[in-house]
Amino acid sequence: MSKNLTSRAEDYSKWYNELVVKADLAENSAVRGCMVIKPYGYAIWEKMQAELDRMFKETGHQNAYFPLFVPKSLFEAEEKNAEGFAKECAVVTHYRLQTDPDNEGKLRVDPEAKLEEELVVRPTSEAIIWNTYKGWIQSYRDLPILVNQWANVVRWEMRTRLFLRTAEFLWQEGHTAHATKDEAWEETKLINNVYAKFAENFMAIPVIQGLKTESERFAGAEETMCIEALMQDGKALQAGTSHFLGQNFAKAFDVKFTNKEGKQDYVWATSWGVSTRLMGALIMTHSDDKGLVLPPNLAPYQVVIVPIYKNEEQFDAVKKVADEIIDDLKERNISVKFDKRDTLRPGAKFAQHELQGVPIRIAIGPKDLEDNTVEVARRDTFTKETVILDRINVVVEDLLEEIQKSLFKKALDFRNSHITEVEDFEEFKKVLENKTGFISAHWDGTAETEQKIKELTKATIRCIPLDSKKEEGECVFTGNPSNQRVLFAKAY
Repeated sequence: MSKNLTSRAEDYSKWYNELVVKADLAENSAVRGCMVIKPYGYAIWEKMQAELDRMFKETGHQNAYFPLFVPKSLFEAEEKNAEGFAKECAVVTHYRLQTDPDNEGKLRVDPEAKLEEELVVRPTSEAIIWNTYKGWIQSYRDLPILVNQWANVVRWEMRTRLFLRTAEFLWQEGHTAHATKDEAWEETKLINNVYAKFAENFMAIPVIQGLKTESERFAGAEETMCIEALMQDGKALQAGTSHFLGQNFAKAFDVKFTNKEGKQDYVWATSWGVSTRLMGALIMTHSDDKGLVLPPNLAPYQVVIVPIYKNEEQFDAVKKVADEIIDDLKERNISVKFDKRDTLRPGAKFAQHELQGVPIRIAIGPKDLEDNTVEVARRDTFTKETVILDRINVVVEDLLEEIQKSLFKKALDFRNSHITEVEDFEEFKKVLENKTGFISAHWDGTAETEQKIKELTKATIRCIPLDSKKEEGECVFTGNPSNQRVLFAKAY
């Protein structure tokens, strides 16, 4: 299993693609550019969903659902948004098929069934949602609206990669409406903080919070906040975005409300989302040449127990002890799997669970029963220890906490060691090619300079960090004045 994986050093991209498939996370489907998320991969996504959903609801948000189809006239109402997504849209033009008279047993699009207006398969839902909000909002008493939806979206991608970039993907998208600019801006910051906490506390991925440049903003937004993560190959990955939309969508859809002073005003808006792209981030941040490495907080099961036996009598004795351990661990809210399959030898089971990143493996055999011990192995460090049965619950609980912290620290150390300050463009290019990672450099604030650097190096401005200090300097490319550093990197 893991022995057949291409190493990261040999070909990082190939290693990633092989790992996603061999670890049973996802596979390509019969539909070009779309993926099938397999049960093990979906179980990880479900844990992400559950935790994010809890965090959203704790901050006052509610779930709703809006249509998959958006009438083209609604989609084009906010011009910047429409222009930004136009090339990625799948469009429905007809509403039925018919038997093909020229090809027996085949179907064709019924030429008489052309829609009066084309329907866009949602690439994002601002248009359909703000058209709906128009009927929900009349007064300041109707605000704020704090709505999230879990959905799929379609963005017509030519170059796809499982989880990272697919034509259809799963995500959540929040769409909120507010009475004031300050409220909307606070919402934008709140959600970006939620994303950062989730990434760091559950995914064990350190992130940098920042603002996108104008050219990198969400189409139709006045500001876009983001969390940026660094993968093991030194490329950045945008892990989540939160958009301050101002009154752009309210004006496009004529969504007004009567404020406390009795005057009419346009509503202020935000939108925000994370997607199954987080699965790619999880894989590329922690995994190794043996397979997945999963942080305990997101592992489908945190502990696997593998019985070692030669006959039914030994199996029954081992299972009795394993059942006691499982009951005790479940009382501590630790998820456990007892791998009782008789079609695989213990070594093959070890290899599979290693490949799938199960944080802790417990092996129990007849000799262990005699000694009143079990063998406990950590996936992240491959270390093993013999633990007395009476202490197994405490040891496992402590180990899971330690693994979670250790994975975060390892990723943080890597990220921090791959943020490099540079002063000139030659140094910029050298670091980008040899060391990789984030490059902290001065930028003159113009889209022209940003575009030229991208053309020459394929590096983009990942964000203007929120904690970036004002500092006088010279643009790394033009030498023009600059008052703070931004982070550049090659990115997924």
